[in-house]
Amino acid sequence: MKTTLKTDITVKDICEGFVYNELEGKGLFGLSGKLTIQPEYQRNYIYALDGGKKEAAVIESVLKGYPLGLIYFNKVSEGKLEVLDGQQRITSVGRFVNDKFAIKDENGMPQNFSGIAADKKAKIWETKLLIYECEGKESEIKEWFKTINIAGVPLNEQELLNAVYSGPFVTRGKEEFSNSQNANIQKWSAYIKGSASRQDFWERALDWASKGNIGDYMSRHRYDKNITELKIYFNSVIDWVSGVFTDVESEMCGLEWGRLYEEYHKQAYNPAKVSKEVQKLYGDPYIKNRKGIFEYILGGSVDTKLLEVRVFDEATKKTVYATQTAAAEKKEISNCPNCAIGHDANKGKAWKLAEMDADHVAAWSKGGATAIKNCQMLCKTHNRAKGNR
Repeated sequence: MKTTLKTDITVKDICEGFVYNELEGKGLFGLSGKLTIQPEYQRNYIYALDGGKKEAAVIESVLKGYPLGLIYFNKVSEGKLEVLDGQQRITSVGRFVNDKFAIKDENGMPQNFSGIAADKKAKIWETKLLIYECEGKESEIKEWFKTINIAGVPLNEQELLNAVYSGPFVTRGKEEFSNSQNANIQKWSAYIKGSASRQDFWERALDWASKGNIGDYMSRHRYDKNITELKIYFNSVIDWVSGVFTDVESEMCGLEWGRLYEEYHKQAYNPAKVSKEVQKLYGDPYIKNRKGIFEYILGGSVDTKLLEVRVFDEATKKTVYATQTAAAEKKEISNCPNCAIGHDANKGKAWKLAEMDADHVAAWSKGGATAIKNCQMLCKTHNRAKGNR
């Protein structure tokens, strides 16, 4: 890869013809149309996500004469460049000179570019940037892009994959799933953690459609001009979840809905009954893991391990063990009730406390409480064999 250092390009040059798309959060063009600031493999603009601290810091650095660091352009063809590294900084500057955000002055008062002093405007316009123009094969450019750490905000895995498999498929996908203005995001956010700008919805859509093989899926579809198949699958998952669980609970966000859809979507559920069961389980004081409620219901309310039902405390175990053991000694039978009615060598064995487990006499799943009156001590073998019976 060939690189050429440019030291004569100013902020004014870069911002000539700058176009900022509010809908997609993109600084699209600069250098009088010669520079594409956000090529399709670039991440979305994220410097405004922390309340604007990062983008304000860029402008304050310029005003203080601090270097903004190296910026890299990819020379696509003669007279056509695209930002390889530096689009967050360039977009911050472009947004500021177009009055898209304000910085605070010496007195803590917000000031837009149009309202700052003339000498400060001149300082910003005249600031020269250190820019390397790079020329090379696509594979070289992409590999270089993957190694870059942008201003302390590393590329996440999906942003790297977008770079590696850039093309019409990624472009269409980002337009749909990485657009913070998409009206569907509020609904998606009930089930998916993250933000559009950091590619979280796009990543989840790919993960569900690819069954976890995102890279392979993106490679196969890289040059597809539409994302119809992916959108249909994604919406099928979302519609299924919202159809089965009519009540939206906070613990639903971030669950493995793609996997659960594959396992259970062919089964029939009564949403009204499901809703009552959810509320019943939410009101149960013995359940420690509410996130497991949804898979528990989908699976037929069988696997109580998903709920991490509160177990008997040590004091209860010791009390029941002592009572049970004393009664067993008088009858000269095993202190494990199940062993005592058996016919093997353990019929009269006195188990140590460490060799026994606390068990619900009436299973929790059938209404049995985690209370001392519903506790019995069983040897580990019989307790594990009992399950929910």
